[in-house]
Parts: sequence; C-alpha cells; structure tokens
Amino acid sequence: MLIRLGYDLRFELPAPTAMVALLHVHPSRDRDLREPDILLTEPKLPVAEYIDSFGNRCSRIFAPAGALRLHGSTLIVGSDEVDEIDPSAEEMPVQGLPHEVLKFLLNSRYCEVDRLSAVALDLFGGLPRGFSRVQDVVAYVNRIVQFNYMAARPTKTALDVFTERTGVCRDFQHLAITFCRALNIPARYATGYLGDFDVIVAPAPMDFSAWFEVYLSGRWWTMDARHNCQRLGRVLMATGRDASDVALTTSFGVANLTHFFVVSDWLDERAKSGLAGTVPATKAGTGQ
Repeated sequence: MLIRLGYDLRFELPAPTAMVALLHVHPSRDRDLREPDILLTEPKLPVAEYIDSFGNRCSRIFAPAGALRLHGSTLIVGSDEVDEIDPSAEEMPVQGLPHEVLKFLLNSRYCEVDRLSAVALDLFGGLPRGFSRVQDVVAYVNRIVQFNYMAARPTKTALDVFTERTGVCRDFQHLAITFCRALNIPARYATGYLGDFDVIVAPAPMDFSAWFEVYLSGRWWTMDARHNCQRLGRVLMATGRDASDVALTTSFGVANLTHFFVVSDWLDERAKSGLAGTVPATKAGTGQ
C-alpha cells in the first residue's frame, strides 16, 4: 500500500525565535520512502538536520518575527499487515536488558513510575508474564480512560490520567507506559501518522497520533492503549521516554499556532500530486 503523508503548521512569532521540529518520518522507515521527506519553510529559511539521542531525525531553524509556515509532503510504502502480535513474546529480566533499553524503565516527565508502582503491582502483578500481561494493561487503560479532546492539557501526567480517567491519545499511552515500567517491562512513547484505514472514520479532523512500544523477547512491539486493537498503516515519526521527548515543535520563545493540518491517505489518482481528499484540521494537535 502507498500512503500520502503531509502536514501544514503555521505560527505567529512575536519575536525572532529558534525552533526544533520532529516532523520527519523516523529514520527506520527511510527505505520505504518513495519521495523526499523535506521540511519546507515560509519564509524560506536554512534548516539544519540532526539525529537526537533517541534516534529521531530533528530539524533546527531560526525564524524571524511574523508569520511562519512549516509544511511537507511525502509518499511511503506501508505494510499491508496490521500491527504484529506474538503471544509467546516474553518479558526479559532487568539484568539481561541491553544498556540502551534501561532508560525506558525509569521515571520520566509524564510517567511517574514510583507513584504508580503499588497500583500496577496490585492490578497486574499476579497475571501471567509476557505479551498477554501487556495486553491486559492496554485493555485496562482503554477501559477506564475516556477520550476527550477538552480534557487535554500539557501538564497532565500518568497519575493525573489515572485519577481523572479522561484524556487524549498521549494520556492513554503515558498511563500504560507507566504501568509497564512499574512491572519492569521497558516501554517507550511513540508518535506518528495513523490514518483511518479499514476502520470507521473518526468525525474529528485528522491529527498526528500517539502509541507506545514495549520490549519483549529482545525487540520492540507496538501497543496502543487509545484504540486497543491492531491497526493498519502506522508510520512512525519519533520515539522517546514520553511526549516531552518527541514534541512536534519546540520553540525557544513564543510561537502561537494559527493553523494545523495533517493527512495520511491511501494514494489514488487524485492524491499523486499533493494532499488530496482531506479536510483541514482545526485542532492544534491535541490528539497527542
């Protein structure tokens, strides 16, 4: 399957501002790209790319005061298969984990492992270990948390989500990540595109999505506490400890978002030359 990806973000900057953007497809998917994945700016500005400590491709810009547009479009080959599962995948002892995986067991900005460890052990400590226990965590979070755009706020942590029982994509994932880490299962936050392929189309405008990954049997597995089902056509952009590591844009100064548009569509004749068959988004990325 071929998927047309794209975004259009616009800001108003009161003063010259440095920014970092994580808007590229993840380097692990480079081999699947069929068009260049380039961040374009208006006005035209120098863009410096680098790979961060989590392996994500980042872009740095310094923009003058006034209107700023960040946009891009690319074409990628997506898998015809839904998210992979393996009921036989096993939890690994901490002493056997690779060094680079250990950080995904620790507290982070939005995942207070220490404050939810007792809860996690009470809920899931006695369950069979391995893939099925992670699925139980996902099912539990999906059941107790209600999706609500109006409940989004940038300071909401996993403990807040557990207490308030409402949130957006990122909140579901933060709570599930925290429970997994409390069970000594490495878990990391993931962000990217998730089109409405082979599912009922959501009434809300298209947004970037969040999910998470767990480390079992020596590899990472995709999990999604928001949807709690295998999905088709995920395109990874970035991974980190939580949402603070993979913000779409980080501005070192005031940057007021004025327009937000995302597309992830099957490629057809109408879409070959651009972003077709979509509705401009009106929400400022709160789905993450």
